[in-house]
Amino acid sequence: MTVFDVQIDTLTGGPADLAQYRGRALLVVNVASRCGLTPQYAGLQAVADEYADRGLTVLGVPCNQFAGQEPGTAAEIEEFCQVNYGVTFPLTEKVDVNGPGRHPLYAKLVSTPDDEGHTGDVRWNFEKFLVAPDGTVAGRFAPQVTPDTAELRAAIEKVLPA
Repeated sequence: MTVFDVQIDTLTGGPADLAQYRGRALLVVNVASRCGLTPQYAGLQAVADEYADRGLTVLGVPCNQFAGQEPGTAAEIEEFCQVNYGVTFPLTEKVDVNGPGRHPLYAKLVSTPDDEGHTGDVRWNFEKFLVAPDGTVAGRFAPQVTPDTAELRAAIEKVLPA
């Protein structure tokens, strides 16, 4: 079982069907609309636009576990993302990424170490997980690693299917 087999709903309801991304690279990011890192939405959208035709999908996963920085309803989150950042990449339902209620998607992701060797709990909003087209987790990036960094871009280039 890989990330692509995990069940999660879309932000607006109904299954997100992660299996549709099998064969593509996937950048999974826990997002929040009231965080100092929220401007990363613009960079994530740029990455989504730049790499879509080469086989990358950015997947935003709203989470309210970090200082209550994603308190909105699904409709409020969707509107915020579209109006402020022009987000067109898919967003899932709001989930827990840590603790006893950790969503199964994050249970699959968090054992992967970042470049500092950190595994386990997500540390803050906008932590990024790069999933290879075969469903293996190819990389983990700290929240402060912005979408435009050479480190993240090189990792994406390495796992693109096309």
